[in-house]
Amino acid sequence: MRYVRLTFRTIVVVFFLGLFHYVLPQHDIARITQTEVIRMDFSSINRIFFAQPDSASREFATRDIRLIQTVRKKSFLLGFIRRDAEGVMVYRNEDTGWIWPPYFKFDSSDLQAAAAANLSTPDQEQWVSITHYGWRNRFFTIYPNAIAIRPVEGPDARIIPWFNIVFFVFLIVAVLFVRAMWRQFRERTIDPVIEDAGEAWDRVEDRASGTRGRLGRWLDSWRSKPRR
Repeated sequence: MRYVRLTFRTIVVVFFLGLFHYVLPQHDIARITQTEVIRMDFSSINRIFFAQPDSASREFATRDIRLIQTVRKKSFLLGFIRRDAEGVMVYRNEDTGWIWPPYFKFDSSDLQAAAAANLSTPDQEQWVSITHYGWRNRFFTIYPNAIAIRPVEGPDARIIPWFNIVFFVFLIVAVLFVRAMWRQFRERTIDPVIEDAGEAWDRVEDRASGTRGRLGRWLDSWRSKPRR
């Protein structure tokens, strides 16, 4: 039973860590090398990793996807730690609208124009901070979704992820608050019921023991006594 609980808790923790890593905003320092629009057919696997068409547009099995091609500074831990290495990254640029995740993005056309206005060239490098969510998977053709783009001074610009910091602080406080409420509820409501049930069960066992003792003495009285 202990291993079952441990396995269940591990699955829950891994699920929520993956969910947070996908949904929470991340900030990449990158150089935009190109923007383009491609026609894409969705499969049953990668369809759930795309948002929706532009606001007031209809949903089809195939549609145009805006892409932003970049060279970025690699990082990990939701952008908290940045590495010196660089690598290519391709972002999609889609409206999220009113659906999940709740970024309420309706300006993908404006964002594509901002990306085109901040193109970087070998003669003049232009570094930008790209706020995004999601994952990049080359095998399933999945791209992170760009949310905002703003110019920065250079590749060493440091973006403090205030939203993620506030979110995790709030999450920890909420978990501790719910845990304290649960402990009080258990001590005031559940534990007394369990204690009363245990005492009632003990009384039942005592009565059953007394009944068995009287029944045993009655049966002994009917047994034949040894002859002298």
